[in-house]
Amino acid sequence: MPYDATRPAQLAAATRRAPFPFAAIVGQEEMKRALLIAAVDPAVGGVLVFGDRGTGKSTAVRALAALLPPMKVVQGCAYGCDPAAPAGLCAACAGGAARRVATVPVPVVDLPLGATEDRVVGALDLERALGEGVKAFEPGLLARAHRGFLYIDEVNLLEDHLVDLLLDVAASGENVVEREGISIRHPARFVLVGSGNPEEGELRPQLLDRFGLSVEVRTPEDLPSRIEVVKRRDAYERDPEGFAAAWRRAETRLRRQIVAARARLAAVAVGEAALARAAALCLALGTDGLRGELTLIRAARALAALEGDAELGDAHLRAVAASALRHRLRRNPLDETGSTARIERALADLFDG
Repeated sequence: MPYDATRPAQLAAATRRAPFPFAAIVGQEEMKRALLIAAVDPAVGGVLVFGDRGTGKSTAVRALAALLPPMKVVQGCAYGCDPAAPAGLCAACAGGAARRVATVPVPVVDLPLGATEDRVVGALDLERALGEGVKAFEPGLLARAHRGFLYIDEVNLLEDHLVDLLLDVAASGENVVEREGISIRHPARFVLVGSGNPEEGELRPQLLDRFGLSVEVRTPEDLPSRIEVVKRRDAYERDPEGFAAAWRRAETRLRRQIVAARARLAAVAVGEAALARAAALCLALGTDGLRGELTLIRAARALAALEGDAELGDAHLRAVAASALRHRLRRNPLDETGSTARIERALADLFDG
């Protein structure tokens, strides 16, 4: 029986409970804004979420995927190819045969810390090899994550060989597998989302630089927020379907906002003044390379699209500056100020000076 990419999604949808609504998440505004920006423009480069345990990191990622409008795929394709984008099709779908279209939820794929390389990239289908004597490819996690989200919890504990693998795929947008007489090349473009606790170790600089945005989450310190978190989570645990229904209108508004932002993204004007501001900020902070400016502009443009603005302005740059730049700053042994504080100080000097 041929592999059908729509079957796992349909079976999962029939058995899982409704995810926690994205609109119902209390606080954590920087994290929510970064995830929405990545949903509007995946070219931003993914989101890294570092902070305390139990602050809703994984909940937010799964809630965002459920919030996004379903995507169209080539029915039966193991890689979820977009039928409207021939350049992004795998070899099987680009063969010219008539293609049927299916609609599936945006995938969110977990990459476990103990995953083998074969499970991540794919391997020989042993069942078919032994039963039919045929060399066939069994797609891995990267194939399932194509056009969706690849989520890595405790990303700072990920094994080095998997980090190297992800860096190669993230840079090329393709997964190449050559083993056991099989040579496969398939598209693998996804939004990489990682979360972790900084107390458990730092992230390798090569992987850290691949994340477009880096956000910090903390346990709420005010009493009303903590009470509201407990109330909403308890209500959800007791009646997931009822809780989701109560937030459906807010979720629908947010979904429409994302769809509208995607449509207007290319039309958002980026003037010379905004480019000069971004370059001056990165120059003042001493960021390595030019990826900081590029990410800052892309994130600010996506935020402007989300807010319905026709032009990128100072307010958009200020809102995303910390997320786009805090993980790109060099450590200054003479300045023990945290990266967020250094960015805020530079923003004040540049925008308010």
